[in-house]
Amino acid sequence: MASGAGSSMLYSFLLFTVILSLQEMYRSKLASTELFTILGGFISSLLFLVLLTLIGNFQETCGMKTGWGAVILAEGVALIAAGTVHRVCITTWI
Repeated sequence: MASGAGSSMLYSFLLFTVILSLQEMYRSKLASTELFTILGGFISSLLFLVLLTLIGNFQETCGMKTGWGAVILAEGVALIAAGTVHRVCITTWI
């Protein structure tokens, strides 16, 4: 089971890196119109999902207890990433 969690953790890390990089590269485009701002919030929700998977698999691999701390950490990172694009992306993320 540990190798499945390890490979899932690696894929989650790679997806998180790619999604965050693309979001930051196209920050001005995502903030240009209302529709793109909503898309920026959706992309931030994908960041939350991928980061939560990454943290959960890391905790499973290390034998740590999974709790609400992982959710709060992933939520904070996704909110910061959404805030770098546009303020409305934060509300559409939620």
